[in-house]
Amino acid sequence: MLYLWLYPLASRYPVLNVLRYPSFRTVCAGLFALIFGMLLGPWMIRTLRIQQHGQSNVREDTPESHQKKKGTPTLGGLLILASLSGGTLLFADLTNHYVLAALTITYGFAFTGFLDDWLKLSKHNSKGLPGRYKLVLQTGFFLAAIYGWLCTGDFHTAAHFPYVFASFRIDSTLTLPFVAAKWFHWDMGWMYLPFAWVVVVGTSNAVNLTDGLDGLAIGPTITSSLVFLILAYVTGTTLGVAFHGEHVTLAQYLYLDHVAGVDELAVFCASIAGSGLAFLWYNTYPASVFMGDVGSLALGGALGSLAILTKSEVVSAIIDGVFLVEILSVMLQVASFKLTGKRIFRMAPIHHHYELLGWAEPKIIVRFWIASILSGLVALLSLKLR
Repeated sequence: MLYLWLYPLASRYPVLNVLRYPSFRTVCAGLFALIFGMLLGPWMIRTLRIQQHGQSNVREDTPESHQKKKGTPTLGGLLILASLSGGTLLFADLTNHYVLAALTITYGFAFTGFLDDWLKLSKHNSKGLPGRYKLVLQTGFFLAAIYGWLCTGDFHTAAHFPYVFASFRIDSTLTLPFVAAKWFHWDMGWMYLPFAWVVVVGTSNAVNLTDGLDGLAIGPTITSSLVFLILAYVTGTTLGVAFHGEHVTLAQYLYLDHVAGVDELAVFCASIAGSGLAFLWYNTYPASVFMGDVGSLALGGALGSLAILTKSEVVSAIIDGVFLVEILSVMLQVASFKLTGKRIFRMAPIHHHYELLGWAEPKIIVRFWIASILSGLVALLSLKLR
């Protein structure tokens, strides 16, 4: 909003010209989200503790050691959403379709998570919203973002589905990490929509599964958001370099798909990182507040939307490596038990397996953070090693 209000005044006040640069507004958004979240945190935690006094917010499918965490308030994801929203709404260009699509998915998935948390608290159990209803809501908000902000053209005159999808604001092609787009460039056509759904919804649920230890989910979320910040800026900026005697964009120089306008998502990414750092201050071991599904589903949806909007669908498997391992551990555990009657891990998701092996909770958390940082660095290496 500040960008839309103040930048038109740049002709009268030249100092406001600085707002034209996404890089400047990215730093401002991150700092605002961090400071606002730090200031808001104590009041919000105190309010949540009073509202949820005496209620158990610990999942049933966790090791016995987690029972000592009873009484810790949940719904801390509201703190993340508040500071994330402040940074994005103040400093992003709210006419940008990519920003609006990312916000639609984030808020929509946050609503889904809030319903789940509210049912858990009101019914005094850890069941919450049934999984099939979560998927229905997530699918609905995903489609709302896709058809509301990322599609162009008159849908009423579309003869068939592929024609509608051909008017997508981002193309339906896939590239591979460490492989130049000129060597592998697969146009998925109409199949891209269900693939994008898997990426967004899968990432959302993966973050939700990872949110089982104090600070475990928010650490990799911060790392992933910073990597996507770089990808968004590189993919969308019109700034360029001299290459073989020609002036090319950074995306062209790195053999990436250039998506004009996506660099505005860097502001959104910085807001995620800033709000995540503020939340981590209160969520680090031992946690003063839990994220809850309102936070984990929203952040996962945000990361999934960034993957498709920056055309990093495949490399997001590396960026979100910790989340991918967590959800795969659950899938493998379920498949193994149904097929053989035996479990691969002592408990899934995999962080509980290490708990039952005797690892201290802080050790698991920090080592998963390190793994996330390494994954992010490998993903960034893929930009140049092609």
